Amino acid sequence: MSFFVDPALAGADFGLTASGAMGLSAMRGDFTAFFLVAAFFMAWGAWKRRGDVLLPALLLFATAFSGRLVNLFAVGTYEGWWMPMLVEAVHVFVLTFAMLRWRGRTA
Repeated sequence: MSFFVDPALAGADFGLTASGAMGLSAMRGDFTAFFLVAAFFMAWGAWKRRGDVLLPALLLFATAFSGRLVNLFAVGTYEGWWMPMLVEAVHVFVLTFAMLRWRGRTA
């Protein structure tokens, strides 16, 4: 919720600065959407033990990881580049494992 409440402060943790109202609006809307949607589907999938419900979160984290991988090859490394990629890769691994483990459950 930190991106929703204070996008400038939350963005600084990601190396982002907002350029005026439009930048703050984009950070507040887009980052909040990413994290809330991912959290909602992960919580729902875990609560119901349903792998199919985890697909939206898996797609979000896999897309984020892919974007960082493209950036790694296009721009190169920066200090601490590996940590967000590790976090996203772990999410992809755990979500894939859970989806396979809970495959076919609908209750």
